Amino acid sequence: MKVIITGSSGMVGKGALIECVEDERIERVLIINRKSIHYTHPKVKEVIHADFSDFNSIKDDLAGYDACFHCMGISAVGLSEKDYNHITFEMTEALAKVLFELNPQTIFSYVSGTGTDSSENGRIMWARVKGKTENLILKMGFKDAYAFRPGAIIPEKGVKSKTGWYNFFYVITKPIFPLLKKMKSVTTSSQLGKAMIHVLFHPSELKHLENVDINQLKNLNR
Repeated sequence: MKVIITGSSGMVGKGALIECVEDERIERVLIINRKSIHYTHPKVKEVIHADFSDFNSIKDDLAGYDACFHCMGISAVGLSEKDYNHITFEMTEALAKVLFELNPQTIFSYVSGTGTDSSENGRIMWARVKGKTENLILKMGFKDAYAFRPGAIIPEKGVKSKTGWYNFFYVITKPIFPLLKKMKSVTTSSQLGKAMIHVLFHPSELKHLENVDINQLKNLNR
C-alpha cells in the first residue's frame, strides 16, 4: 500500500507518518509540505509544494498511490469564513480532484474534527465549512472515503503540536496522560494514525469516525 500524507508538519500528520513508517504493510509514503520537515526514511519521499490550491504541477509525483491521509488543517480563530473556506474546503477540493483523476480507486481519509456540522447549515462557521469538506470527500466517488473527527488528542512518540500553547498544556498534563488515555473521549496521535491505516485494509461501514470509534479500532490493525 502506498500512501500520500499532507500536514505531516503538524501533530496529526506527523503521527500518521510515524505509524506508516512503522507498519510493514505500507510500502511507500509521499509527504507534501510547503517547507521541508527534514524527515529521512528509505520509504518516505517529500515533495515541497507552495500552492495547495493547485496540485496540477506535481501530478506526476501523485500518480501510483493507493491512499491519501489529508491531515492538513488550521484553526478558524481570527479568520473570515472566506479565508477559512479557501484553506479548508477549496484546498482539499483541489487535491481530491487531482487524486480522483489519477486514480478513482484511491482511499481518501480526511481529518476533520469533533463537532463538525454535516448539514452545512449550523451557526458555527468552522463546523459548517468542515462539514461541507467532509461531504465533498464522501461523495467524490473514491473507492472508499472517511472523515476522521478527533477531539482531544494526546501526542505520542515525540510528536508535538505546531501550536505553542497546546505544547505547554501537554507538558503540564503529562503526569495524567495514563488516566486520560482510559477515557473514551480521548485518543492519541498514534492511535489515530493506526486507525487510518486500519480502514485501508479493513473497510468500515462507519464513515464518520469520532474518538470513541477511533479507539475501538485499537489492536485491530493486523
